[in-house]
Amino acid sequence: MHRHLQRLHLVWEKQPVYFVTTCVTARRSLLSTSEVAGILREEWEHLRGRHGWAVGRYVIMPDHVHFFIAPESTSAKPLAMAVGKWKEWTAKRILKKLRLPPPLWQPEFFDHLLRSRESRSEKWEYVRQNPVRAGLVRMPEEWSFAGFVDFE
Repeated sequence: MHRHLQRLHLVWEKQPVYFVTTCVTARRSLLSTSEVAGILREEWEHLRGRHGWAVGRYVIMPDHVHFFIAPESTSAKPLAMAVGKWKEWTAKRILKKLRLPPPLWQPEFFDHLLRSRESRSEKWEYVRQNPVRAGLVRMPEEWSFAGFVDFE
């Protein structure tokens, strides 16, 4: 093996985890209510069965969400399809509940492959502090719109 490739086993995890962020159109503050958070979580819970993706930790901010997601197997649907369908299902339900016209989400989403457990821990700490940095709470534990679905 080439000398510069010898440390690759330290960089890549066997089970890849992606960090995903998606924002509400025009950054409207619509998401941080119990009803809307419940819809987001319910649809995350269905991603495993529908598309083969497990959802880890998440933080729901007023105008965007962050979450960790990992394929359950090699037969998992493409990430873009899984997240796209999640956005479609949540948009239909949330817009109906709030009696708002579409669209709910911005067309794209941001994803980042986390290459190590350290990277995941650092990203989680950054995301966990989001409500504090936004002045919504004093301590991350006070923010009720965060948790995990399938893994931590």
